Amino acid sequence: MKTYSTVQAAKLVGVAPDTLHRWIRDKKVTAPEIEHVGGVQVRLWSDEDIQRLKAYKASHFWGRGGRKARKKKTR
Repeated sequence: MKTYSTVQAAKLVGVAPDTLHRWIRDKKVTAPEIEHVGGVQVRLWSDEDIQRLKAYKASHFWGRGGRKARKKKTR
């Protein structure tokens, strides 16, 4: 079974690592348990986890250009 780091998982899903960390912090997605690998703490994401992230993104994330344009000031 292939596993991915959090940065790799974010890249596969198409979001920034900071976005994925924010989703984890806000409990919007469930993250795998932290494991110790070579003295470093990492989360190892499986293919099933990646699919869950993609499903969450598809249902909750507008993607690029989702923000409203600012109103121009008139003088």
